[in-house]
Amino acid sequence: MNGADEVLSCPDIRPRLVARPSPFVAHNNFGGGFVSDMDRVALTAMRFGSPKSAGAAQFFSAPELEGGNGDGQHINWMEASLEQLTTPLPPWAVRAGARETIFHDPRHTTAAIVTCGGLCPGLNDVVAGLVNKLTDYGVPEGNILGIRYGFKGFYDKEHKPQVLTKRSVDGIQLQGGTILGTSRGGANIKEIVKRVDMWGVDMLFVVGGNGGNAGANAIQQMCEENDVLCNVIGVPKSIDNDILLIDKCFGFDTAVEEAQRALLAAKVEASSARCGIGLVKLMGRQSGFIAVQASMASGEAAGLLLTSVVDAVLIPEVHFQLTGEKGLFKYLQGVLEAKGHCVVCVAEGAGQDLLENDSLHNGTDASGNPILADIGTFLKKELKGAFKEADIKYIDPSYIIRSIPTTSNDRIYCKILAHNAVHAAFAGYTGITVGLVNTHYVYLPIPVIIQAARKVDPRGKMWNRLRASIGQPNFY
Repeated sequence: MNGADEVLSCPDIRPRLVARPSPFVAHNNFGGGFVSDMDRVALTAMRFGSPKSAGAAQFFSAPELEGGNGDGQHINWMEASLEQLTTPLPPWAVRAGARETIFHDPRHTTAAIVTCGGLCPGLNDVVAGLVNKLTDYGVPEGNILGIRYGFKGFYDKEHKPQVLTKRSVDGIQLQGGTILGTSRGGANIKEIVKRVDMWGVDMLFVVGGNGGNAGANAIQQMCEENDVLCNVIGVPKSIDNDILLIDKCFGFDTAVEEAQRALLAAKVEASSARCGIGLVKLMGRQSGFIAVQASMASGEAAGLLLTSVVDAVLIPEVHFQLTGEKGLFKYLQGVLEAKGHCVVCVAEGAGQDLLENDSLHNGTDASGNPILADIGTFLKKELKGAFKEADIKYIDPSYIIRSIPTTSNDRIYCKILAHNAVHAAFAGYTGITVGLVNTHYVYLPIPVIIQAARKVDPRGKMWNRLRASIGQPNFY
């Protein structure tokens, strides 16, 4: 296959399984037809014409790809937000969806579902979607297991797996959280694979973020090493929206919707006080997507006749300084003089270099994430010192934005992701995750998406649009 047709291949265990017609052949998949294994989705939606194009970054690719620079290497221009990838991407990905040929007999299939890591809106939606589609394929009641409290539930003597049926998951999408429970880190992969083999689990669905997908990848590898036939499928979850390649993670839109309520509240508080400053800290450990999108979404404050709700946005990807001619405080002084109040939105992972001496600024949590110092309380203290007459209102919605039921758009998204995950397992794929790439659903090998956290590109259009809309300069 030449470079122009190269596809991001997905592993499978088809040679060791028996092919058979899908039960949906009888009605042509409810009239919608089937996806072909040869269907492709473009991984990059844009071809940059110049290194000066907004959001472009260069990488060197194989000689058969076009764009030579004269010395045997070839330069392509990709989106700078993908620079975290350690290897160049091929042009195409495998399209997700129902196949006409499947590789499991649904009548004799056992499936397991586990939710891992922190909470996120939509976990129950995904669990319900998985159970319903497995049942549609013909998996019998009693053959779908819900693993309790994350990976540890495979071998936790106190919390046995629970049987999931259409009836037991009916309506759970209306609840926040996950009916299965969740936990972080500490997975014993050997014990998990032992239970997968002992229980005869044919397909395992792991709903998790970078850590959960890394665990799924480790399980798949150990299954292969120990000759355990199990299709391991990931469904990527991240309230921070920090999964590589994927357009957005489920629950992100819901989190943004809830987060912008806190920003509007801060606007009301700040504008109602003399020299009022509203400070809102939002989730975003390494990636500032929630802070950026919520600030953009908050828009104009109803009845206040002001052009924007948020005056300054601080994210982990962009360095800032507090003092000096180009510092944050100098800028806020100008905003206060012009409007009489201001609102600052800060992501939890922003400005960690300013708190290096903080006693909490060390170590990692159970998922391996760095423990962050509290930028919110630090900024509140510094703002009070810099603006002694200011009335500062600090709002930290924290876990509120992740523990609520999904909005309608997220609910639909969760259902489609879940259905495509089930289609992937019946199609014989393993060690893959499902996601939306350039508005199309695809299957991606897990190692590709767990290389690093996806981040806001400081040179990209998203950050540029935000700065242009609120008039924010660089604070350095």
